[in-house]
Amino acid sequence: MNKRFLLPMLTLATIFALASCSGKLTPLSDQYFKADPQPLEAVAGEVPVTISATYPAKWFNKNAVVTVMPVLRYATGETWGTAYTYQGEKVKANNPTILYNNGGNVTMKSSFKYKPEMKKSELYLTFEAKIKNKTVKLPDIKIADGVLATSALVDAGTATPAIAPDKFQRIIKEAHDANIMFVIQQAELRARELNKSEITDWKDLVAAADAAANQNVALEVSAYASPDGGLKLNETLAAQRETNTRKYLESELKKRQIALPVDAHYTAQDWEGFQELVSKSNLQDKDLVLRVLSMYKDPEQREREIKNISTVFQSLADEILPQLRRSRLIANIEIIGKSDEEISRLAQTNPNALTVEEILYAATLTDNATDKEAIYTKASQLFPNDYRVWNNIGTQRFNAGDIVKAEEMFAKANSVKNNSESNMNLGLIALTKGDKAKAEQLIGSASNVPELGESLGILYLLQGDYSRAVSSFGASKTNNTALAQLMAKDYSRASQTLNAVTRPDATTDYLKAIVAARTNDTNAVIANLSSAIAKKPSLAREAALDLEFAKYATNSSFTSLIK
Repeated sequence: MNKRFLLPMLTLATIFALASCSGKLTPLSDQYFKADPQPLEAVAGEVPVTISATYPAKWFNKNAVVTVMPVLRYATGETWGTAYTYQGEKVKANNPTILYNNGGNVTMKSSFKYKPEMKKSELYLTFEAKIKNKTVKLPDIKIADGVLATSALVDAGTATPAIAPDKFQRIIKEAHDANIMFVIQQAELRARELNKSEITDWKDLVAAADAAANQNVALEVSAYASPDGGLKLNETLAAQRETNTRKYLESELKKRQIALPVDAHYTAQDWEGFQELVSKSNLQDKDLVLRVLSMYKDPEQREREIKNISTVFQSLADEILPQLRRSRLIANIEIIGKSDEEISRLAQTNPNALTVEEILYAATLTDNATDKEAIYTKASQLFPNDYRVWNNIGTQRFNAGDIVKAEEMFAKANSVKNNSESNMNLGLIALTKGDKAKAEQLIGSASNVPELGESLGILYLLQGDYSRAVSSFGASKTNNTALAQLMAKDYSRASQTLNAVTRPDATTDYLKAIVAARTNDTNAVIANLSSAIAKKPSLAREAALDLEFAKYATNSSFTSLIK
């Protein structure tokens, strides 16, 4: 070949080679990538991460297509996140473009379903790259270590299930009355009134209550005059009706050898009774009458104004006013129920002698879980159509950790009658299974249940809504309450709650150690971890993997605990 042509061709080839080298995708270092949060943290059963990436100038080949895929790797496997694809400025596709001369900054969001194995893990970025049709191999880049999993310490299985309460009343108050009617402007007691069955039955009831060992009786006479005829006349009339009725009643009590006092009083003009009867009537222009009552307070003016309503006054005189000319005989009776001792004894020896309210109440008189469940079981045999007995058996099974039987009992209770307590409890069951959507539906259908706040608190904890969880738990003193406060970074309240837990367990101590770690109290970390591991030895391995204690990895007291 002619040397004149050879030299220019060699020069041109060198230029192309240099240009090609300047466009290669060289390995990137981890300085160009940042994961947030650091370390990663489990929230609502997920491990979310935001990755900020910087592609330096002169790196992204104009003909390159690069797919970045985050992957979380741990001892038992790996979980892939969301892939993002970018392209050079000469590629004709719809991916975000990174300029060759200027480079670019991008943000990638991803999330991994949390597994306990992820506590000890590494987050990598992997790359699939091509320049035109040629595959370019780029090494993986590690950008984060481990997952902080404190939120996963929430335990729906330790929640307080809803008891369907009894309606037992030690003292039941009843009021029984009977009316003696009078003729207009008269106070004499008529035989027809005194001999009617209403009066006879009332006197018999008083006698029976007075004779009963478990009943107290208080008697009252209240005499009235209708609000027509003038105040002075009605006052005299009502007073005489009271006197006559009281003397009659005292005489009848004496005949029956009943030594009860009679509290007697009268109302001269029964405007209150008048208003009540009018409001319940079908009288024409009754609204007009009621308006007069509301406008005028003076009795005489009221009477004049009502008499001026000619369309209705005759109906009032015929239908309403006669009902107000009366004396009421009132027996206020207190029925005193069985004592706690008697109810407890009968629950063990003769439950058939108890009402459903009494036997449900009997279960509240013991703290022994076995005895409590036995009482509810007997109640289910005696009163199978009362949903409360089935629900309450379920609460005992739930507390014992028998989730399968508990769910069966709560469902049985709902089959008898759909109710808030069982719905809330089934919501707790769903939470123990990780079914937050079903739990939200069930718990949301519960109302007026005292235990509802705790269930909602656990639901919000599992959803990662820590402020609402804290609010829902309120003043309850449980591990879950303290966890919500800890996640909301209120370490002082979390510590106070943990110190007030009624039955502290290994988790209580473990949470105390986490609070101590976050507040840099090394001695409390060691003391509480020691107590937690003594109660539950498996927590030693948990603590070894827990990033809450990462800064104590070289502390000799800590390392001796987790061996």
